[in-house]
Amino acid sequence: MSSKVNLFICLFILHLCAAASVRGHNIGIYEIKKGDFSVKVTNFGARIISVLLPDKYGKIGDVVLGYDTIEEYKNDTSSFGAIVGRVANRIGGAQFTLNGTLYKLIANDGNNTIHGGSKGFSHVIWKVSKYEKDGSNPHITLIYHSADGEQGDLLVSVTYALKDPYKLSVVMKAKALNKATPVNLAQHTYWNIGGHTSGDILSNVIQIFASQITLVDQHLIPTGALSTVKNTAYDFLEPRKVGSQINKLQNGYDINYALDSSAKMKHVAIVYDKKSGRVMDLQASARGVQFYTANSLIKKGKGGYVYQPHAALCLETQGFPDAVNHPNFPSTIVTPGKNYVHKMLYTFSIKKY
Repeated sequence: MSSKVNLFICLFILHLCAAASVRGHNIGIYEIKKGDFSVKVTNFGARIISVLLPDKYGKIGDVVLGYDTIEEYKNDTSSFGAIVGRVANRIGGAQFTLNGTLYKLIANDGNNTIHGGSKGFSHVIWKVSKYEKDGSNPHITLIYHSADGEQGDLLVSVTYALKDPYKLSVVMKAKALNKATPVNLAQHTYWNIGGHTSGDILSNVIQIFASQITLVDQHLIPTGALSTVKNTAYDFLEPRKVGSQINKLQNGYDINYALDSSAKMKHVAIVYDKKSGRVMDLQASARGVQFYTANSLIKKGKGGYVYQPHAALCLETQGFPDAVNHPNFPSTIVTPGKNYVHKMLYTFSIKKY
């Protein structure tokens, strides 16, 4: 075989490898870093897999639950750190009607669909389109083209960026390419700001800026009604411990709050862990937030540590669950020419007293 043929074959193989990488077939782990603040992300499910922060003693700790290997994330059923969609949370009866067409989905939560079905965005490989590890603007942008059945082509992206001081920005976008489709993306990190091996989060103090919840049935499907949190276990309008009234609930918290503010960026929640001194302040542009306390979690996680129920809390800013079946809820339908944008901003700080 001539040297020219060999060169051609080598160039062709390199071209194929480059093309596969561009198409996002390679799974990787990417770090963005600003001083002693760092976040690691994988393009499998566009997941946050670690967030490293100092505590009040200056000790660096990882404040999100997760696994050591990508293979474990592939088998994950808890959506650790993932972008979930195309429709986060639940769709009752695994179906909805849009513009006169009935769409039947694959049920993966009893008779209902949750987090995009059996293979939602949390279990696909996203393409890395931009990446800057450190410097003045550490960030990573991941994109995914969803051509899922008859719901229409959708181009989605998420950008994770670090800001000063100790701020993590998350911006999720979606563009319907050919027809109207429901879109409700959520970032599903399991937070334990005391450290992922620090035990349960029941002593964390939380404030949620919402005076109403969306009522649900026994299958956690919204009824369409809103209810006040006043004089209930769901009332976190004033700061109090997560576990202060959790015994009034069957398992724990797993409910959507209707946020009070109508501002483009609104306060969602503040979480404080006294032992570490860490504080997490969340703002977002979404209309609701699912407060979830990992009620049935039993997983072997990072370093072999076994996570137990209430080992973390999730604050999944989102559109209202099952909005496609409740016309009185804010719409989650995205049409061509009107793009979806969902912004989140986490601000971390320390209380030393």
